[in-house]
Amino acid sequence: MAGVVVKKCLSPLSLITRRLSAPEFITQCCYHEKVVDHYENPRNVGSLDKNSKKVGTGLVGAPACGDVMKLQIEVDDQGKIVDARFKTFGCGSAIASSSLATEWVKGKTLDEALEIKNTDIAKELSLPPVKLHCSMLAEDAIKAALADYRLKQHDDQQEAVRASN
Repeated sequence: MAGVVVKKCLSPLSLITRRLSAPEFITQCCYHEKVVDHYENPRNVGSLDKNSKKVGTGLVGAPACGDVMKLQIEVDDQGKIVDARFKTFGCGSAIASSSLATEWVKGKTLDEALEIKNTDIAKELSLPPVKLHCSMLAEDAIKAALADYRLKQHDDQQEAVRASN
């Protein structure tokens, strides 16, 4: 599919008959339509209350490219992720990876969310090898949010034990 789009964009006839603006050229030639969709219509953008005991926050970054990703999960009393939000500073692939990750974690248990791998995200978005680090950031952000949530629960249990003694 991507090869067809690139051939279409770069064919000599299309270059003569029509000029593409830079953003239009990039979206038609370089990114898969799923990436463009998540970039132009990101799902679950925003923040949750980081001080809530039911919210886990993961903040990760990639120094090589400057991408920074914050992903938050909200977990109910049964251990299911009921909400997820993200804020990402980065390229279209990083934003799309974050957006997809928040969609995928909703409704999952903590253990199920931990099974989401960067390779699954990259495959779903058809990321090229040069953009695989974006899907790795999304996986790392999920893991960091889960770890933060579990740490809050552990601290809560230790507080309860101290209070009962």
